[in-house]
Formats: sequence, structure tokens, C-alpha cells
Amino acid sequence: MAPPAPSATRRIAGVGLATASGVAVAVQSRINGELGVRLSDGIAAAVVSFGVGLLVLLVLVPATPGGRRGLVALRGALADGTLRPWHCLGGVCGALLVAAQGLTIGALGVAVFTVAVVAGQSGSSLAVDRAGVGPNGRQPVTAQRLAGAALTVVAVLLAVGDRVGDPGTLGLALLPLLAGVAIAWQQAVNGRVRMASGSALTATLVNFTAGTTALLATFAVDVAVRGWPAGELPTEPWFYLGGPIGIVFIAIAAAIVRFTGVLLLGLATIAGQIVGAVLLDVLRPTTAASHPGLTTLLGAALTMVAVLVTALAPAAPRQPGGPAR
Repeated sequence: MAPPAPSATRRIAGVGLATASGVAVAVQSRINGELGVRLSDGIAAAVVSFGVGLLVLLVLVPATPGGRRGLVALRGALADGTLRPWHCLGGVCGALLVAAQGLTIGALGVAVFTVAVVAGQSGSSLAVDRAGVGPNGRQPVTAQRLAGAALTVVAVLLAVGDRVGDPGTLGLALLPLLAGVAIAWQQAVNGRVRMASGSALTATLVNFTAGTTALLATFAVDVAVRGWPAGELPTEPWFYLGGPIGIVFIAIAAAIVRFTGVLLLGLATIAGQIVGAVLLDVLRPTTAASHPGLTTLLGAALTMVAVLVTALAPAAPRQPGGPAR
């Protein structure tokens, strides 16, 4: 028998938390971007961000009763097959996204990169929910959920349309498109780890371990090809807040995906990121970013509408079969 669908109250609360965490991700992106400038290497900045987060978790998880119980439960779930080893590789998807940034943003620009990621994430979220990869089982692709995903892509296109670069470089958009597809899978499997371990912190530790390992391997190749980064580590403490912000984001996503589903979680996070980015450009613009225009503000507002369209859809009963194993 299929488990009951989550209540509307939990779903709406999850949307609020996901949107707030999306705003935090926009702040994290600004911090990591500035760190990349200081180090003259975006991959090195990502290693520092993930590494700081991993160090915090390596201290925090064993120090808390819930974290210790989560580690024991995680080991048991892996031993009895409730959780498969590939469920623990969600953090690699975060590493893929960072690598895509470093490899393609210079040619594509942030606008095309963002559109590609959102398009991949929106479509993949529908497929991941339908396949039941996440902890809340299989969810049907309804007209309202499909409309919400499509409306999100339109909203992001509107928000960044005045900054879309040379169409001749769009072939490079395949990599960020794949990174967007990977993000949906990451959110789903992190939710599975959280359910198996009973601890969002433990799931976050697993995510950061996999992501840091992948980034260190990427950084080793980067150093072998281009040499050691030319910049130096900054002394200002705020440059090292990217990792802790990531801990909060991953922990929230792992905890609430069972209430929202992968699609709604992704759309709410995208909305938060767009709104957060607009607020940052208004309140603390960088030398490269101008104040957002009317179309950018309209696009940001439309992302919120897209989330509401999906969130207010009638909760369809979860289909039999449970989460995919």
C-alpha cells in the first residue's frame, strides 16, 4: 500500500524553508565567487568551501547524539541493503556543478549558464519524482506540476534575457544542463540517506565527503595542467562562510525533500536563489554587476509564481512501489 501524501501544511512549510535556503545559496555564491577572484582559481575556491564545511561536520556529527546515532544507522542501512552505496554519492553532483562553472561560465556568461542549469534541474526533478528515486516514493507528472516547471524556465529566461551571450557558444551549455540534471538526483539521494540514517547532519556529512573527494581529484588535475593558483588565501573570516552555509542548505534539503518532493524543492530553491541574487545586486552590487532592470525583477517575481503553481497543486497520492532502489 502506498504511503499517504504529506499534508499541505508540511508542504508549504517546506517551500518556505527551501526558498530561504535558496537565498542563502545566493549569498554563498557571492562569497565563493569573491574567494575565486582572490585565489585566481574557481576550483581552488570550491575546494576551500567544501573543505571547511567537511571539517565542521567531522567535528559536529560525532559530537552530537543524533549524529552518532545517524552514523550507526547509516552503517546498518548499507550493510543490510536498505541503502545502496550509490545513494551516498550525491555530493559528486555538487562537484560537477562547480566544475561546470569553472569550465563554461567564461564562454557562456552567467545568464546562459543559469538558464541551462534551471532547465536541466526542472526537467530532471519531474523524472526523479516519477521514478521514485527520492524518499517520498513515486509521484505522477500532473499538468500543474509540469506547468510549474516550465514556468520556472520561462521566468529565468526573462530574468537574465538581457544578458544572454553569443548564441554561437550555446553548444557549451550541455555541461551546465547535465549539472542541472545532476542536482535533482543529488537532492533525491541525499533525502534517502537522511531517511536511512535518521539524521540530516549525517546525510550532510556524506554529501560533503563525496563532494570534497571529487573536488580534490579535480583540483589535482587542475594543478597538473595549469600549476598552483596564483592568489593567496584571504585573511577576512567571511570568505570561509561558504562551507557552513552549504551545510545549512544541504541539511534543510535532505530533511524536507520527503515533504515537498524533488520538483517542488528544486523550484523553491531556484526562486530563493533568483530573489537572493537580485537583492544582492540591488544592495551590494559588484563591479561586474549592474542594478537589475525591470525584466530581471519581473523574472524573479515569476519564479515565485511558478513555485506557488506547483505548491498549490492538489497532493496526488504516492504511487505504489515506494522509492526506487
